[in-house]
Amino acid sequence: MPRRINKSDCVGCGTCEQVCIIGSIVEDKDRKRIITESACVDCGACQLTCPRKCISEK
Repeated sequence: MPRRINKSDCVGCGTCEQVCIIGSIVEDKDRKRIITESACVDCGACQLTCPRKCISEK
C-alpha cells in the first residue's frame, strides 16, 4: 500500500525525497513533500527515515 505524508507535520526537510529510490517524492508549492502514488513501490524507506515520523501507510 502506498505511503502518505501528513503535510501538517512535514517541515520540508527533504530526507524522504533523498532516500526514495525511484523519485516518487517531490516538493510541492508550499515546500512540503508529496508522494506520487502511481510511482510508489511501497519500499518504506521514506517512512523509516522521516525524522518527524509524518509518513504512514495510506
